[in-house]
Amino acid sequence: MTAPAELSMPVPPLPAPADLLRVRYGRTTIDGLSVFHRSAGDPAAPAFVLLHGFPSSSHMFRELIPRLAGRFHVIAPDYIGFGHSDAPPVERFEYRFDRLAGIVATLLERLGVGRYHLYMQDYGGPVGMRLATAAPGRVLGLVFQNANAYLDGIGAPAREVFLPLWERGDEAGARQMLTAEMTRWQYTAGARNPDGLNPDAWLHDQAGLDRPGSSERQLALFRDYRHNVESYPAWQQYLRTQQPKTLVAWGRHDPIFIAAGAEAFRRDLEQPHIHYLESGHFALEEDVEAIAALIRSTF
Repeated sequence: MTAPAELSMPVPPLPAPADLLRVRYGRTTIDGLSVFHRSAGDPAAPAFVLLHGFPSSSHMFRELIPRLAGRFHVIAPDYIGFGHSDAPPVERFEYRFDRLAGIVATLLERLGVGRYHLYMQDYGGPVGMRLATAAPGRVLGLVFQNANAYLDGIGAPAREVFLPLWERGDEAGARQMLTAEMTRWQYTAGARNPDGLNPDAWLHDQAGLDRPGSSERQLALFRDYRHNVESYPAWQQYLRTQQPKTLVAWGRHDPIFIAAGAEAFRRDLEQPHIHYLESGHFALEEDVEAIAALIRSTF
Protein backbone atom coordinates (compact mmCIF):
# COMPACT_ATOMS: atom_id res chain seq x y z
CA MET A 1 0.00 0.00 0.00
CA THR A 2 1.23 3.43 -0.87
CA ALA A 3 1.61 5.75 2.11
CA PRO A 4 -0.58 8.86 2.11
CA ALA A 5 1.17 11.81 0.53
CA GLU A 6 1.22 13.80 3.73
CA LEU A 7 3.09 11.00 5.52
CA SER A 8 5.68 10.59 2.78
CA MET A 9 6.81 14.23 2.93
CA PRO A 10 10.32 14.68 4.38
CA VAL A 11 10.46 15.92 7.97
CA PRO A 12 12.65 19.03 8.39
CA PRO A 13 15.72 18.12 10.42
CA LEU A 14 16.18 19.54 13.87
CA PRO A 15 18.71 22.39 14.05
CA ALA A 16 22.23 21.08 14.40
CA PRO A 17 24.23 22.20 17.44
CA ALA A 18 26.43 24.32 15.18
CA ASP A 19 23.34 26.15 13.89
CA LEU A 20 22.19 26.89 17.44
CA LEU A 21 25.58 28.30 18.38
CA ARG A 22 25.75 30.56 15.35
CA VAL A 23 24.77 34.19 16.01
CA ARG A 24 21.41 35.06 14.49
CA TYR A 25 20.15 38.56 13.65
CA GLY A 26 16.53 39.61 13.94
CA ARG A 27 14.16 42.57 13.88
CA THR A 28 10.87 43.04 15.68
CA THR A 29 8.49 45.94 15.16
CA ILE A 30 7.34 47.50 18.44
CA ASP A 31 5.23 50.64 18.55
CA GLY A 32 5.98 51.14 14.86
CA LEU A 33 9.75 50.99 15.43
CA SER A 34 12.19 48.34 14.26
CA VAL A 35 14.13 46.81 17.17
CA PHE A 36 17.26 44.88 16.21
CA HIS A 37 18.67 42.03 18.28
CA ARG A 38 21.35 39.38 18.12
CA SER A 39 20.68 35.92 19.50
CA ALA A 40 22.29 32.50 19.75
CA GLY A 41 21.80 29.23 21.56
CA ASP A 42 18.88 26.89 22.10
CA PRO A 43 15.62 28.83 22.71
CA ALA A 44 14.69 26.11 25.23
CA ALA A 45 17.77 26.88 27.34
CA PRO A 46 17.77 29.45 30.19
CA ALA A 47 17.78 32.95 28.72
CA PHE A 48 20.62 35.44 29.16
CA VAL A 49 19.72 38.99 28.11
CA LEU A 50 22.71 41.23 27.38
CA LEU A 51 22.02 44.95 27.89
CA HIS A 52 24.55 47.32 26.39
CA GLY A 53 25.88 50.66 27.58
CA PHE A 54 26.55 54.09 26.13
CA PRO A 55 27.54 54.75 23.40
CA SER A 56 27.57 51.14 22.27
CA SER A 57 25.03 48.56 21.11
CA SER A 58 24.71 44.78 20.98
CA HIS A 59 27.98 44.96 19.01
CA MET A 60 29.82 45.14 22.35
CA PHE A 61 28.74 41.54 23.01
CA ARG A 62 29.99 40.15 19.70
CA GLU A 63 32.67 38.02 21.43
CA LEU A 64 30.62 37.10 24.52
CA ILE A 65 27.54 35.75 22.72
CA PRO A 66 29.20 32.65 21.20
CA ARG A 67 30.93 31.89 24.51
CA LEU A 68 27.58 31.67 26.31
CA ALA A 69 25.47 30.12 23.54
CA GLY A 70 26.41 26.54 24.39
CA ARG A 71 24.60 26.83 27.72
CA PHE A 72 22.14 29.73 27.41
CA HIS A 73 19.68 31.25 24.98
CA VAL A 74 21.43 34.59 24.51
CA ILE A 75 19.54 37.72 23.39
CA ALA A 76 21.25 41.09 22.91
CA PRO A 77 18.98 43.95 21.77
CA ASP A 78 19.90 47.39 20.47
CA TYR A 79 17.92 50.10 22.26
CA ILE A 80 15.95 52.57 20.18
CA GLY A 81 18.46 55.21 19.03
CA PHE A 82 21.40 52.78 19.15
CA GLY A 83 23.05 50.29 16.83
CA HIS A 84 20.81 48.87 14.12
CA SER A 85 17.50 49.73 15.79
CA ASP A 86 15.44 52.65 14.55
CA ALA A 87 16.52 56.10 15.74
CA PRO A 88 13.54 58.43 15.37
CA PRO A 89 13.99 62.14 16.14
CA VAL A 90 13.15 63.39 19.63
CA GLU A 91 9.91 64.85 18.27
CA ARG A 92 8.68 61.31 17.51
CA PHE A 93 10.07 59.34 20.46
CA GLU A 94 10.62 60.35 24.07
CA TYR A 95 14.11 59.22 24.95
CA ARG A 96 13.76 58.10 28.56
CA PHE A 97 15.14 55.03 30.28
CA ASP A 98 11.69 53.78 31.20
CA ARG A 99 10.77 53.87 27.50
CA LEU A 100 13.91 51.92 26.55
CA ALA A 101 13.18 49.35 29.26
CA GLY A 102 9.56 49.05 28.17
CA ILE A 103 10.56 48.25 24.61
CA VAL A 104 13.07 45.63 25.77
CA ALA A 105 10.35 44.07 27.94
CA THR A 106 8.00 43.92 24.95
CA LEU A 107 10.73 42.41 22.78
CA LEU A 108 11.31 39.63 25.32
CA GLU A 109 7.59 38.96 25.46
CA ARG A 110 7.40 38.75 21.66
CA LEU A 111 10.35 36.34 21.65
CA GLY A 112 8.63 34.15 24.23
CA VAL A 113 11.23 34.77 26.92
CA GLY A 114 9.49 34.56 30.28
CA ARG A 115 12.42 34.28 32.72
CA TYR A 116 15.95 35.47 32.21
CA HIS A 117 19.35 36.40 33.52
CA LEU A 118 20.36 40.01 32.92
CA TYR A 119 23.86 41.18 31.99
CA MET A 120 24.05 44.93 32.55
CA GLN A 121 26.84 47.28 31.47
CA ASP A 122 26.62 51.08 31.90
CA TYR A 123 23.16 52.05 30.48
CA GLY A 124 22.26 48.38 30.82
CA GLY A 125 22.00 49.01 34.58
CA PRO A 126 19.03 51.41 34.48
CA VAL A 127 17.36 49.39 31.72
CA GLY A 128 17.87 46.07 33.47
CA MET A 129 16.97 47.25 36.95
CA ARG A 130 13.67 48.58 35.63
CA LEU A 131 12.96 45.11 34.23
CA ALA A 132 14.01 43.42 37.48
CA THR A 133 12.03 45.64 39.84
CA ALA A 134 8.93 45.52 37.62
CA ALA A 135 8.89 41.71 37.50
CA PRO A 136 11.14 40.18 40.19
CA GLY A 137 9.78 36.70 39.57
CA ARG A 138 11.22 36.67 36.07
CA VAL A 139 14.82 37.22 37.15
CA LEU A 140 17.07 34.16 37.26
CA GLY A 141 20.20 36.15 38.08
CA LEU A 142 22.02 39.43 37.56
CA VAL A 143 25.43 40.44 36.22
CA PHE A 144 26.65 43.98 36.88
CA GLN A 145 29.65 44.86 34.72
CA ASN A 146 30.51 48.48 35.46
CA ALA A 147 26.83 49.30 35.85
CA ASN A 148 25.85 51.45 38.81
CA ALA A 149 23.20 51.07 41.47
CA TYR A 150 25.02 53.23 44.05
CA LEU A 151 26.23 56.81 44.23
CA ASP A 152 29.55 55.39 45.43
CA GLY A 153 30.29 54.21 41.91
CA ILE A 154 29.95 57.49 40.02
CA GLY A 155 33.44 58.74 39.20
CA ALA A 156 34.56 62.33 38.75
CA PRO A 157 34.32 62.37 34.92
CA ALA A 158 30.66 61.32 35.08
CA ARG A 159 29.87 63.87 37.78
CA GLU A 160 31.55 66.61 35.73
CA VAL A 161 29.28 65.79 32.79
CA PHE A 162 25.97 65.23 34.55
CA LEU A 163 25.87 67.70 37.43
CA PRO A 164 26.28 70.88 35.31
CA LEU A 165 23.65 69.54 32.89
CA TRP A 166 21.14 68.76 35.64
CA GLU A 167 21.78 71.77 37.85
CA ARG A 168 22.36 74.56 35.30
CA GLY A 169 21.40 73.15 31.93
CA ASP A 170 25.06 73.42 30.89
CA GLU A 171 25.46 71.05 27.91
CA ALA A 172 29.17 71.63 27.21
CA GLY A 173 30.48 68.55 29.00
CA ALA A 174 27.63 66.38 27.73
CA ARG A 175 28.27 67.37 24.12
CA GLN A 176 31.97 66.65 24.56
CA MET A 177 31.01 63.06 25.44
CA LEU A 178 29.65 62.64 21.92
CA THR A 179 32.98 63.31 20.18
CA ALA A 180 35.23 60.69 18.61
CA GLU A 181 38.01 61.55 21.05
CA MET A 182 35.81 60.81 24.07
CA THR A 183 34.35 57.65 22.58
CA ARG A 184 37.85 56.27 22.15
CA TRP A 185 38.75 57.42 25.67
CA GLN A 186 35.88 55.44 27.16
CA TYR A 187 37.44 52.28 25.76
CA THR A 188 41.09 53.01 26.45
CA ALA A 189 40.94 54.72 29.88
CA GLY A 190 41.88 52.12 32.47
CA ALA A 191 42.63 49.40 29.91
CA ARG A 192 45.77 47.47 30.75
CA ASN A 193 46.85 47.39 27.09
CA PRO A 194 45.15 50.27 25.22
CA ASP A 195 47.25 49.73 22.10
CA GLY A 196 46.04 46.14 21.90
CA LEU A 197 42.34 47.01 21.76
CA ASN A 198 40.41 46.51 18.54
CA PRO A 199 39.62 50.04 17.28
CA ASP A 200 36.61 48.72 15.38
CA ALA A 201 34.69 48.92 18.67
CA TRP A 202 34.84 52.68 19.12
CA LEU A 203 34.60 53.38 15.39
CA HIS A 204 31.36 51.40 15.32
CA ASP A 205 30.00 53.38 18.27
CA GLN A 206 31.03 56.70 16.81
CA ALA A 207 29.26 55.92 13.55
CA GLY A 208 26.06 55.78 15.57
CA LEU A 209 26.79 59.01 17.40
CA ASP A 210 27.47 60.79 14.11
CA ARG A 211 24.03 60.06 12.66
CA PRO A 212 21.67 63.01 12.12
CA GLY A 213 19.76 63.91 15.28
CA SER A 214 22.03 61.85 17.53
CA SER A 215 23.06 64.77 19.74
CA GLU A 216 19.45 65.54 20.64
CA ARG A 217 18.70 61.88 21.34
CA GLN A 218 21.73 61.38 23.56
CA LEU A 219 21.28 64.66 25.42
CA ALA A 220 17.70 63.67 26.22
CA LEU A 221 18.98 60.45 27.82
CA PHE A 222 21.74 62.35 29.66
CA ARG A 223 19.07 64.62 31.16
CA ASP A 224 16.90 61.66 32.08
CA TYR A 225 19.79 59.87 33.78
CA ARG A 226 19.07 61.83 36.94
CA HIS A 227 15.96 59.67 37.38
CA ASN A 228 18.24 56.63 37.48
CA VAL A 229 20.18 58.13 40.36
CA GLU A 230 16.91 58.96 42.12
CA SER A 231 15.91 55.30 41.68
CA TYR A 232 19.01 53.90 43.37
CA PRO A 233 17.30 53.51 46.80
CA ALA A 234 14.45 51.52 45.22
CA TRP A 235 16.92 49.30 43.35
CA GLN A 236 18.89 48.72 46.54
CA GLN A 237 15.66 47.78 48.33
CA TYR A 238 14.96 45.25 45.59
CA LEU A 239 18.41 43.71 46.07
CA ARG A 240 17.90 43.52 49.85
CA THR A 241 14.47 41.92 49.70
CA GLN A 242 14.84 39.65 46.66
CA GLN A 243 18.50 38.60 47.09
CA PRO A 244 18.93 37.60 43.42
CA LYS A 245 21.99 35.56 42.57
CA THR A 246 24.38 38.29 41.48
CA LEU A 247 27.76 38.41 39.80
CA VAL A 248 29.62 41.73 39.93
CA ALA A 249 32.39 41.65 37.30
CA TRP A 250 34.03 45.07 37.40
CA GLY A 251 36.80 46.69 35.41
CA ARG A 252 38.80 47.93 38.38
CA HIS A 253 40.41 50.89 36.60
CA ASP A 254 37.26 52.38 35.09
CA PRO A 255 37.35 56.15 35.81
CA ILE A 256 33.67 56.60 34.89
CA PHE A 257 32.04 54.00 37.14
CA ILE A 258 34.63 53.38 39.82
CA ALA A 259 35.36 50.27 41.87
CA ALA A 260 33.59 51.64 44.96
CA GLY A 261 30.36 50.97 43.07
CA ALA A 262 31.20 47.26 43.01
CA GLU A 263 32.02 47.12 46.72
CA ALA A 264 28.73 48.84 47.55
CA PHE A 265 26.76 45.73 46.57
CA ARG A 266 28.02 44.10 49.78
CA ARG A 267 25.70 46.40 51.73
CA ASP A 268 22.56 44.84 50.29
CA LEU A 269 23.45 41.39 48.99
CA GLU A 270 24.23 38.61 51.41
CA GLN A 271 26.32 36.56 48.97
CA PRO A 272 27.49 38.71 46.07
CA HIS A 273 30.07 37.22 43.74
CA ILE A 274 32.39 40.21 43.27
CA HIS A 275 35.34 39.89 40.92
CA TYR A 276 37.68 42.59 39.68
CA LEU A 277 39.24 42.69 36.25
CA GLU A 278 42.43 44.62 35.52
CA SER A 279 40.66 46.64 32.86
CA GLY A 280 38.38 49.63 32.33
CA HIS A 281 34.79 50.54 31.48
CA PHE A 282 34.49 48.19 28.48
CA ALA A 283 36.14 45.24 30.19
CA LEU A 284 34.81 42.76 27.62
CA GLU A 285 37.31 44.14 25.12
CA GLU A 286 40.16 42.67 27.19
CA ASP A 287 38.56 40.07 29.44
CA VAL A 288 35.77 38.36 27.53
CA GLU A 289 37.17 34.90 28.31
CA ALA A 290 37.37 35.63 32.03
CA ILE A 291 33.89 37.16 32.16
CA ALA A 292 32.36 34.26 30.24
CA ALA A 293 34.03 31.81 32.63
CA LEU A 294 32.69 33.74 35.64
CA ILE A 295 29.17 33.64 34.20
CA ARG A 296 29.35 29.89 33.50
CA SER A 297 30.67 29.16 36.99
CA THR A 298 28.13 31.41 38.79
CA PHE A 299 24.88 30.50 37.00
